[in-house]
Amino acid sequence: MDKKDILSMDKEELKSFVKDMGEASYRSGQIFRALHGRMAESFSDMTDLSLKLREKLSSQAVIKGVRLIKKYRSSIDRTIKYLFEIENGYIIESVLMEYEYGYSVCISTQAGCRMGCSFCASTIGGLERNLTAGEMLSEIYAIEREEGIRVGRAVLMGCGEPLDNFDNVIRFIELISDPEGNNIGKRHITLSTCGLTEGIERLEKLKLPITLAVSLHAPNDRIRKTIMPVAYRYGYDDVIKAAAHYADATKRRVTFEYALIDGINDRSRDAEELAHRLKGIMAHVNLIPVNSVKEKDYRRSSDKKIREFSRILSENNIENTIRRKLGSDINAACGQLRKSYSEKKGAL
Repeated sequence: MDKKDILSMDKEELKSFVKDMGEASYRSGQIFRALHGRMAESFSDMTDLSLKLREKLSSQAVIKGVRLIKKYRSSIDRTIKYLFEIENGYIIESVLMEYEYGYSVCISTQAGCRMGCSFCASTIGGLERNLTAGEMLSEIYAIEREEGIRVGRAVLMGCGEPLDNFDNVIRFIELISDPEGNNIGKRHITLSTCGLTEGIERLEKLKLPITLAVSLHAPNDRIRKTIMPVAYRYGYDDVIKAAAHYADATKRRVTFEYALIDGINDRSRDAEELAHRLKGIMAHVNLIPVNSVKEKDYRRSSDKKIREFSRILSENNIENTIRRKLGSDINAACGQLRKSYSEKKGAL
């Protein structure tokens, strides 16, 4: 008999599972709080349950999480990158960032990625598999246990395209935000997508008060297609329209991510065109000097060009921020996270 992935169960599934075991329904609440409130790593940690029930759980279910392989501490800021092993021996990467307002964790939602963005390390080698909701939760739980901290914000910007793993991602959001669990408020969760319009439309219908970040990285379709193959399937105008509808429906400002690449998308006329495209949308532009990836030859825009790009957007009443670079010395910055293989396969 295959053991059940209990960490990925929502409350209703957990109640049914407990009932099928012949246990009282209140036990499901105890188990949920142990898994998501106290972040129990094993059934033996659930000492408020009887030994008999713990043994029964162990025979029928498994707490399927991640295993810490290695971590890297930045020497230039307090960023920490974690290499976690998941089932099948794949390695995913997560990042802990410390801000004045507290801790934020950038998690992976897939092992690898199939979107093919040419400036991003996550997509090298393609997609291996989706992460379960429990594995995504476990990235945060493992970091909290390791560092002895409480995380206040979750950012779905690591390896993978979250909307390509839609159901598991939504389940993760509901579980991580549950008041009886980790209780990270939905308003403190950011989901990044490269522009899967049908996924944005599905997300819009759920009316979740999360922040949507759309990886735009170009002022038009012509440039976007040269760096993002996904643009051949999802046209520029359709992506902008979906994001605008999302902002209108949820009353939540959309963030547009824009990686500035020298000589590709960083000219003054690119800034002017971008400002024109975004006019009237409740949006904020996050300007990201592109980060180096050893397999790629893109160069970051000069500081002068970055400031000029920002100035033009501001003059056109487009709110924007130049993102502060974190963890670049440990390849933990935007676009640098990747999938890898376990140490026994010699590719870390």
